[in-house]
Amino acid sequence: MIKNILNRIPRKQGKLGEGRDGGATTLSSTNWKSNVVAGSRSGNLDAAAGLNPVVSNLLEYDPSNVKANGAIGSAPYEALPSFRDIPNSEKQTLFIRKLNLCCVVFDFTDPSKSLKEKDIKRQTLVELVDYVTSANGKFNETAMHDMVKMVSVNLFRTLSTQPRENKSVDGFDLEEDEPLMDPAWPHLQIVYEFLLRFVASPETDAKLAKRYINHSFVLRLLDLFDSEDTRERDYLKTVLHRIYGKFMVHRPFIRKAINIIFYRFIFETEKHNGIAELLEILGSIINGFALPLKEEHKLFLVRALVPLHKPKCVSTYHQQLSYCITQFVEKDCKLADTVIRGLLKYWPITSSSKEGMFLGELEEVLEVTQPPEFQRCLVPLFRQIGRCLSSSHFQVAERALFLWNNNHIENLIKQNRAVILPIIFPALENNARNHWNQAVQSLTLNVRKIFSDVDPELFEECLLKYQEDEAGQEETKSRREATWKRLEDIATTNDEH
Repeated sequence: MIKNILNRIPRKQGKLGEGRDGGATTLSSTNWKSNVVAGSRSGNLDAAAGLNPVVSNLLEYDPSNVKANGAIGSAPYEALPSFRDIPNSEKQTLFIRKLNLCCVVFDFTDPSKSLKEKDIKRQTLVELVDYVTSANGKFNETAMHDMVKMVSVNLFRTLSTQPRENKSVDGFDLEEDEPLMDPAWPHLQIVYEFLLRFVASPETDAKLAKRYINHSFVLRLLDLFDSEDTRERDYLKTVLHRIYGKFMVHRPFIRKAINIIFYRFIFETEKHNGIAELLEILGSIINGFALPLKEEHKLFLVRALVPLHKPKCVSTYHQQLSYCITQFVEKDCKLADTVIRGLLKYWPITSSSKEGMFLGELEEVLEVTQPPEFQRCLVPLFRQIGRCLSSSHFQVAERALFLWNNNHIENLIKQNRAVILPIIFPALENNARNHWNQAVQSLTLNVRKIFSDVDPELFEECLLKYQEDEAGQEETKSRREATWKRLEDIATTNDEH
């Protein structure tokens, strides 16, 4: 069953061990160039270099003369020469100039504004990506400074958001609510690709680059996870994963910063667009945790991951959350009791769809739970399962009965049948006799047969107890009805007099 989860979650990434450099991560970037460059690649780049520049004129352009909104000051915003048109000795200087050229941020709210300049910048960004990808020498400190500066100027901005009070109580309706797509994406996408290639490049020295990709940079990157543009969050997920893998010194800080985002989301706002993506990254991080687990990691499970079941919009990220939770139990089976009790604490009462999700997660956890941990939470666990079996919503009852289709869980139940069967027997018997749904009735009869086959004596005891309780309830009901009838008669007699 765990393999089934891994197969259906599209983020089974290379794990990031605590003692690894993370350079061989398997998260892949988007096929960006096919979305960025219309027509032939060479044609676009030729357009950028079609000014027949002379190397001696490289330094004439000063980006300080261009206003931040794209308005042109005293100097024209013109393309710089292509890297292939100048000697190798000048390429480093040209690289810096191109980075500075791309520090100008244009206004994309008006599609007809600064079209020529926007196209020049887009083509220049594509060249920068190619240059970083094919670099065959270590980036020096000046280049790193200017690269991070260009990325920061373009990416770190105030996010555009839709009014959140108009969104559904249970979070975003992914089928009805249109996500907000950033109009500046034609440039942002290439900047993200540039950052990704820079971080992943073997020519980027982590010891030197950490001065610029520092805590402040990471925090501002994390702020962008609240973007409503799913394309941006997808890139952010990949970039942060690479940073975590390459910059080992930042790993504790990144985990702590994600913790804080979760705390604010759980206990204050219950509004954040990027919880699912952050959990996908954590799924890879948890997969690489060394054993035995540090106390810090266990506290993260108890204080952040388990309470993430509380927000009303849990359905938007539950698949990723379930994966992270299961990873912890796989790493340390003794955590199963803590996780199961946490699930029971936040168990949904009024939403049948959420109950189905919780039952699915419970099955994944129980599948990796060992007998000692299973026995610690038997009574509260099967009281809840019994309530699910008695649910008037047939899908909840059906999903609870599916637990017996799992061989490992069935064996655990059989070993502890003396405690379990008396708790759930009334629900099973009521379903078998009275449930309106044929599938639920059929599954219930199968479960009853499992118990009657494995322990006929216990089954008979539970059946007799059920019949006694039923008879007692009937007697109580009869006495109550007789009492009401007597009171009605007294009231009628008083009215007559």
